[in-house]
Amino acid sequence: MTLPINSIRSGLARSLAAASLLSPDELDRAQSQARQEGKPLSTVLVEQHLLPSSTLARFCEQEFDLPLVDLNDVEPDQLPPQYLSMDLIERHHAVPICLQGKVLYLAMSDPTDVAALEDFSFRFNLVTDALLVEEDKLQQLLTRLHQGGRNGGLDLEHIEDTDISGLELDDGPAEHDADMDNTDDDAPIVRYINKILLDAVRKEASDLHFEPYERFYRIRFRIDGLLHEIASPPVNLATRFAARIKVMARLDIAERRLPQDGRIKLKLSRSKSVDMRVNSLPTQWGEKVVIRILGSSGARLDIDQLGYEEHQKQLYLAALRKPQGMILVTGPTGSGKTVSLYTGLSILNTVTANISTAEDPIEINLPGINQVQINPKAGLTFAHALRAFLRQDPDIIMVGEIRDLETAEIAVKAAQTGHLVLSTLHTNSATETLTRLGNMGLPAYNIASSVSLIMAQRLARKLCPHCKTREQVPEDQLLALGFSPAQLARGVELYKAAGCNRCTGGYKGRIGIYEVLPMNDRLANLIMEGANALALARAAEQDGMVSLRRAALEKARAGMISLAEVNRISG
Repeated sequence: MTLPINSIRSGLARSLAAASLLSPDELDRAQSQARQEGKPLSTVLVEQHLLPSSTLARFCEQEFDLPLVDLNDVEPDQLPPQYLSMDLIERHHAVPICLQGKVLYLAMSDPTDVAALEDFSFRFNLVTDALLVEEDKLQQLLTRLHQGGRNGGLDLEHIEDTDISGLELDDGPAEHDADMDNTDDDAPIVRYINKILLDAVRKEASDLHFEPYERFYRIRFRIDGLLHEIASPPVNLATRFAARIKVMARLDIAERRLPQDGRIKLKLSRSKSVDMRVNSLPTQWGEKVVIRILGSSGARLDIDQLGYEEHQKQLYLAALRKPQGMILVTGPTGSGKTVSLYTGLSILNTVTANISTAEDPIEINLPGINQVQINPKAGLTFAHALRAFLRQDPDIIMVGEIRDLETAEIAVKAAQTGHLVLSTLHTNSATETLTRLGNMGLPAYNIASSVSLIMAQRLARKLCPHCKTREQVPEDQLLALGFSPAQLARGVELYKAAGCNRCTGGYKGRIGIYEVLPMNDRLANLIMEGANALALARAAEQDGMVSLRRAALEKARAGMISLAEVNRISG
């Protein structure tokens, strides 16, 4: 349904007094109690039986000309998770129901509570508006949230056991920790952390952040590349949360002054498990813990699903078919580099090929490929692993990341002596990768002779197909944004995010945006002459390379992503 936007400014108490529904003394006592307990006036009126919930709702419906929304059919799982900030929900007794366009609608029994609307608006940088609901039904929804609806708040006494069949680490079952598992006080903590982990897997989150602050504690999930607040449990539980996660990851729970790294294997069933990487970091107000959810052996590695334009895909496949050379994938953390490499490896993975990888961490298990976990503490670095690979007659080598000159020199030597090498670098564009290799100390002739293909990439959030809406932009603005006359001639149909119950803020899923640069004689000559990244980029675009921004604009032209997302990922 379409919801109206209203500006409510008159106070509920004033309206009730004018309508003579309550005596001045009753209203004064109710307002005084509401201030003391930090509750909305409507909540106190119903709790003290001064007005029935239905009577109050009908009065507000007529007085403020608002539609009365029935909450009986609303379940916590239908609420937008990124706006379920429990500290705000509990403080104002207001629940975010839906996002339409840029307006966040709050279920409220007191639609004149301007403080609630302003707090939610400030927290999420959105326009907010009230949806009138009955107080007793609002309380029932709040109770369901606390009892484990869409992760809601934390009610330690009513957390139900999840369907997680067990938790174990990489090398076997987690060691039993009496302090955390046996006491009655900590059993709810164990179940709650299990539940949070399972919710993250269900929502396809990539990261979980457990963050302590002076006056509050929050848990956030990274979904489709952006962080969303999921829960705000009591801050006095921060130490117990961190300790429980550290026990699961086999970290030292007594060490709170130094960062630590560990792993968790979440066993969902006999045949399915999820690996998680854990890092703890001492902060001013306690230990922040970040859990990264790694891929699984069941991940789909389909090159046609990654978002390559057809000519970009053919360039990648042509480089994979070469018997030697170096393929480099670049981009920031979380841009999908590993998936691109694994997809290439899955194409190359045949019974006749000897493939070895050095990774930190191993994110996806690929049967038939020799995968090595880097362990710097034990002396097993990328360079050491590469040297070992070269003594085992490899055909294809994958290095998780080229971080130093030693690793780069060995990778180049392998690419020049009959091996196909795949790796990643952290650079902003394909041409900057060439200058970065030079800055690391590699001679120009080694770069020009070993690199065969560079791919820079980003991940863009896809528009939800169920709620995206048309966006009209004048042609002169489209040209200023970077659309070419050729793109405009083919037709441009732009869409923007709206938001519905089937997506997260108007977005659902992600797609790759790529800049694919094959090495050619012209680029090789420029590298030998010491050309900078700008000169290399000009030459590459003259030879037909599509820049990241142009590739993103093409996805927007096709209606897959929004212009706002184009600007977010490409500046």
